[in-house]
Amino acid sequence: MDFSRRHFIGAAFAAAAGLSTASCVSTPRKVAAPEPVPPPRPADVPPVQAQAEPEPPARADLPPLIAWALASLDTHSWRIPNRDRIGVVDFSLPSSEPRFHLVDVASGRIERSWLVAHGSGSDPAATGMLHRFSNDPGSNASSRGAYLTANSYFGKHGRSQRLVGLDPTNDLALDRAIVIHGADYVDRAMIAARGRIGRSQGCFAFEPGEVATVMELLGEGRMIYAGKFA
Repeated sequence: MDFSRRHFIGAAFAAAAGLSTASCVSTPRKVAAPEPVPPPRPADVPPVQAQAEPEPPARADLPPLIAWALASLDTHSWRIPNRDRIGVVDFSLPSSEPRFHLVDVASGRIERSWLVAHGSGSDPAATGMLHRFSNDPGSNASSRGAYLTANSYFGKHGRSQRLVGLDPTNDLALDRAIVIHGADYVDRAMIAARGRIGRSQGCFAFEPGEVATVMELLGEGRMIYAGKFA
């Protein structure tokens, strides 16, 4: 990674010093202050708290959520240095199904998929389905929108990775400590027993044996898009 890219990644993490308000992670180390960036135009982002995604650009060859994720990548391209692949989280699927997809940008093809938890505030009755999004601190909910993968660190869940929210629907991700981490409650045995995996506090939680692979394939400076159709 050259100097300019390291500078870009480091500059994105201004609000990390405020992570102590969230409960997904232990207090992380402080990071550099960000360079000011212009906010995205309202027309470029999905509506806040909507339960269905807007219609994506015409890409009849792709599933709607992937088409919308690629459009979001175009919108935020100036903030995302690595655009060869993205993560796409299909929260229209139950938590018992692999719904975090690694997508090749050139082809739109899903390369790999993993189980991932949603927040307890998005599913208060523990049904295994995400019912609502929220960007509010203390909501313990998952947030819709595009995220930039940032630096990794060691917290109470072991090696984890910070995420920077790029849309008004998730721009408090750093303040809320919404990160990638492994968790024992993301367990296939739980699916057999309860029909679902456990819930996070808004973080993207993976099986402990899989999270290192997810973080390695995403690395720093790539986009994750989380949304829901239907």
